[in-house]
Amino acid sequence: MTPEAFDAQFRAQHRSLLLGELWANAWGEQYPAEVAPSSGCPWRLLGLMVASLRPAPGSALVDLGCGLGGPGLWLARATGTRLVGVDWSAAAVGIARERAHAWLPSARVRFRTGTFDATGLDTASADSVISVDALALAPDPHAALTEVRRVLRPGGRLLFTAAEPAAGLGPGGESAWTEPLRAAGLVPGTRHELPGEDAAWGRLYASVREHQRELRAQMGDVATDTLLAEADAVQPYLEELSWGAVGASAPA
Repeated sequence: MTPEAFDAQFRAQHRSLLLGELWANAWGEQYPAEVAPSSGCPWRLLGLMVASLRPAPGSALVDLGCGLGGPGLWLARATGTRLVGVDWSAAAVGIARERAHAWLPSARVRFRTGTFDATGLDTASADSVISVDALALAPDPHAALTEVRRVLRPGGRLLFTAAEPAAGLGPGGESAWTEPLRAAGLVPGTRHELPGEDAAWGRLYASVREHQRELRAQMGDVATDTLLAEADAVQPYLEELSWGAVGASAPA
């Protein structure tokens, strides 16, 4: 999909009250309603971000592939950090800027357009980088990870979510991202399992199919068909996938 296609998708999903309800029903008590994520971001992941990254108040946090901004805004408010959100969708960036007013003082947050391999951020300007259901889908993973390495300060930390074939995990659940992280100059860390994500995605995809007529009325045919195509592509493989959050750091 092009940035323009993502623009249309984000606008459509943002205006659909029903889609938000379907997300909430799929994740149940793990759904962070205020965050309103347009990806798999349960409460357990938000807590893991705090525990794994341990961002200091006043430090710089980057949300790469930030979409509508919810996870980064929540984490920055919870930890007292300064947030920069980056996404290639200008529409998503615009919506995230509007949402930011309710979350953080303007001096502590900015959103900008950029890509995984060209964020537009200064070298060694970030203490922490997060990416929820985004970085793992980068067209050029090595270029994306190399950009993260450039942006992170020495000792800075990365945490991103990735669905991986369960059969491909190494001993002790080691991520297949371990070697790509090393090749980009990063130090691989722990992979944290995110239980229940396969079932939640299954519930979401089933409900999207069930309510597609109402979704078309709110979102339009193109955005709804995109969701249905995702369901068709992913749902048959849900039981074969393992959802996790992969950690890494820049050399100190």
